[in-house]
Amino acid sequence: MKIDIFPHIMPRRYFDRMLQVAPPGMTLQKRMSGIPVLVDVAERLRLMDRYEGYTQVLTLANPPIEVVGGPDVSPELARLANDGMAEVVARNPDRFPGFVASLPMNNPDAAVREIDRTIDDLGATGVQVYTNVAGRPLDLPEYQPVFDRMAQRDLPIWMHPARPAAFADYASEKRSKYDMWWAFGWPYETSVAMGRLVFSGIFDRHPRLKIITHHMGAMIPFCAGRVGGGLDQLGSRTDDAEDMAALARLQKPPIEYFKMFYGDTALFGAWHAMESGLAFFGADHVLFGTDMPFDPEKGPGFIRDTIEAMTRMRATEDEKVKIYEGNARRMLRLRLK
Repeated sequence: MKIDIFPHIMPRRYFDRMLQVAPPGMTLQKRMSGIPVLVDVAERLRLMDRYEGYTQVLTLANPPIEVVGGPDVSPELARLANDGMAEVVARNPDRFPGFVASLPMNNPDAAVREIDRTIDDLGATGVQVYTNVAGRPLDLPEYQPVFDRMAQRDLPIWMHPARPAAFADYASEKRSKYDMWWAFGWPYETSVAMGRLVFSGIFDRHPRLKIITHHMGAMIPFCAGRVGGGLDQLGSRTDDAEDMAALARLQKPPIEYFKMFYGDTALFGAWHAMESGLAFFGADHVLFGTDMPFDPEKGPGFIRDTIEAMTRMRATEDEKVKIYEGNARRMLRLRLK
């Protein structure tokens, strides 16, 4: 079985409400309106039929809920999204064995309540957060209760990158040109969020916490040498007291914490990059994910290319079984026979 743990969907009622309340001209809104399988479940199932043994654990598509609406609106949006995904799972449990709840992270109290509601009442198999909360870092104390609760629940957190075109690449400019904010900004965002969580001590507080990073841990596997030897010297390049004290608070070298994250295979067919991620994280920390349906073909491309990359990737058959289904079965409470 191929259990895709990072495809994206937009339940119809959520999608319609999002378009009503979203700020004008919001990034990706036009693009999403042109991808039918985001909202059309019947068409999604027809597309999935092309791939033998292929199932999906549903996650809500970008943009982040907290960017769509303020803290007064985001809890309603989260409920609509999560109820909608739960309904799709209930109607098609053999094709969609689970879903990942989305949270109103700009309303942390409501986010914790939504964790409990979706896991207890809807059977969510984890929650999704973004690499920042409308520009605020995840390691702020106000978001710690979300991580605490997920550690108590012993279910994973999916972490998706978020960085808009308005985040300029140069101080002299007002926006990021040529999709650099997406192509390179998103991997940077993910890597920085991982680093901030590491130095917040989150894995010392919660050593069994599971965080699945989209796109195979972004820059971290490729930059392992910099992360290792470089961050072992934290504080040596500046006189900042916070930097100088951060290393001493950790119980292990920084790179050992980065290896505690999980990665998915959503690298758009780049099998060599998948090998790098596998070498860094190990087979027990890699899960099959595609990022469907955001390929140029609006659905099938990333599924096909990721399966082909799995075929080309140098890994044992046992490792590939773990990645395709074993790790998901072990980590998630899926509705599978």
